[in-house]
Amino acid sequence: MRLLNGLTHLAFAALIFKIGVEAAEDEKDYRGKFIGKLNTYDNQVSGDVYAVDQYTFLIAKFTYDGTGSDTFFWSGAASRPGPEGFIVPDEHGTTNVLVRYHNKDITINLPDRKKLTEVKWLSVYDISTQKAYGDVYIPEEFEPPKTQRISRLSKTSRGVSSDSIEIIDSKTIKIKGFSYDGSGKETYFWVGLGPQPSSKGNKVPDDKGYLDRLRKYDDETVILQLPGDLNIFQVDWLSVYDLETKQSFGSVIIPDNLNVPPSLVIVIPHKSSLPNCAQLHKDYQVNWEVFGPQITFELVGQIPKDYYMAFGFSGSTEKSQMIGADVTIAYIDGARGVAIDFNITAKSPCTKVLGRHKGVCKDLVVGGTDDIQFHTYSSTDGITSLTYRRSLISSDHGDQTFPGEETGPIYIIWALGRVDESKEPSFHDIYPKADVKLELGRKEAKKECFDFTRTNAAAVPPWRIDRISERTLRTFHATVGPSGGKKGYQGIARRTTTGLAWYINGFLIPELTMKRGLTYIFKVKGGNNPHSSEFYHPLIITDEPTGGYDRLTDDAQKTVRVLAGVEFSRRGQPRPTAAGPLCLAQHSDARDRRLDDDFSDFKRFNRTLVYKCDEGDAASLEVTPNSSWPDVVYYNSFTHPNMGWKIHIIDSFAKSGAQQLAPVAILLAIVTFTFRLY
Repeated sequence: MRLLNGLTHLAFAALIFKIGVEAAEDEKDYRGKFIGKLNTYDNQVSGDVYAVDQYTFLIAKFTYDGTGSDTFFWSGAASRPGPEGFIVPDEHGTTNVLVRYHNKDITINLPDRKKLTEVKWLSVYDISTQKAYGDVYIPEEFEPPKTQRISRLSKTSRGVSSDSIEIIDSKTIKIKGFSYDGSGKETYFWVGLGPQPSSKGNKVPDDKGYLDRLRKYDDETVILQLPGDLNIFQVDWLSVYDLETKQSFGSVIIPDNLNVPPSLVIVIPHKSSLPNCAQLHKDYQVNWEVFGPQITFELVGQIPKDYYMAFGFSGSTEKSQMIGADVTIAYIDGARGVAIDFNITAKSPCTKVLGRHKGVCKDLVVGGTDDIQFHTYSSTDGITSLTYRRSLISSDHGDQTFPGEETGPIYIIWALGRVDESKEPSFHDIYPKADVKLELGRKEAKKECFDFTRTNAAAVPPWRIDRISERTLRTFHATVGPSGGKKGYQGIARRTTTGLAWYINGFLIPELTMKRGLTYIFKVKGGNNPHSSEFYHPLIITDEPTGGYDRLTDDAQKTVRVLAGVEFSRRGQPRPTAAGPLCLAQHSDARDRRLDDDFSDFKRFNRTLVYKCDEGDAASLEVTPNSSWPDVVYYNSFTHPNMGWKIHIIDSFAKSGAQQLAPVAILLAIVTFTFRLY
């Protein structure tokens, strides 16, 4: 009897375990609110039908043999399927006759913004024979999934507060009016199971995808996406949680069984053969293994085709620092993978300063050796992977020695950005502000990464292109400032950026118009210290859009027509003629330039900048366009690429098609700009 009772208890435990596993799988694979199975009448129709939202059905594992002559998805408000109904477009949005399906998951939308609450059934229906091959009936009082509003964050400490929180779908949380003073040292968005927040949970990337400690928020709307395959049904609470003090600064309980739409986020797993993994950003992870005298790295990112991934040792043992860093830049160049050893001596492109290269330079350029051994690469389903090896101990003076196991965590740096026209790294779009530490030599391997996720995000529209085309204007004031994220220089010029750009009369890279035969003067304040690789920007005008004339090879320089700003020595060496004192617009100390794209236009962005100008008169560059000048030329920097933009050269203002700023607007901008300088 005891044996029988034991077996009974084991069977019961196994049943409970099975139910738990099935429930977990159901939560993990949430498809929406279940309506029912398709009733099968003919033509092998079958499938499970869910409501995604008030307009949309999801049919899971849909099967139909495709032999009907005039068969469609069909719905209506009559008591049962019949002639009184309407066609529901297929998953492609077309009303073509249905083809064969076999165990396929599809979503279909009711036409003309009809709602599920307005119909009584969905059918696979043949119009010519007026026969339903399969159908499902929508229960009475059925409530389709929709965004659910829950309570607000509790006000515990550190200025945490919010308005009511919205659960948009099974992976998306919207926090309106979110505030936090940013004072926590290891504070993150945090979710987990249990009656209250604890350190046993999962870090949630912030609204920009970063896993850094949270910045300061001031009454902002924050949209969070749960990481990897995690969804709202697998968590009990959301917290602003500090791991250092193990304290919740504010939290909210997530109610059970929320009737929300399923997420449209695509989850993309990546499996690495290396034993260690660290998630650096929602779209970037590093895998590694130490074996013998070498360490193998695999950089994996969800990045566009023209992007690079950077990873390396910090230039400081006390913080994450670019200057002095030993970095690998990896990207795919056509049909081959590339991983190159770089040394960073300045926050600028690699530039020759008084005969020596400074900036983000290849080891080979600065007299070192490239110790990177490229191994493999792949690009599948939008995920780029590049694997390389390097020695733990290098003879190159620019390389850092790999720390031993006894060292513990070390500071590293990383970034994602675009590769420029010369296959060099441009200014990074994605990078951490906080210090980042990894224990690369740890004894026990750990995989601390989650699956990649993808949404169909809309393209970021650029700021408006400003045009200065006032016929009486003869003087342009040229200073430098931040390039303004993807909406700024990158969006306007559709080119990579070094992080700085020209500001003409206070506008970010405006298109200028000059008339042939008239004389114009550029008052240039771009920096006149040739020892600075970052802030030495004489103005030049050429017939090509890139600029950075001084960085070009002798052969490349011969292909460029220099129209103004450069004179040549007897030996043919170029020398800039328009280098004035530096006048730099920059972000205030409290402003994070990674948030530049949050500004709807340049005007609002410009108001947040602070000008710092060196003493001294501006350099004057006098130009008189003539008949030999092309119709479009470009102002740029002598030293750095991609800082300026177009000048339209015309014969008559009356024939100019350029949209011009109103004279009053130009005058106001110049007065305001001059006031800010002084």
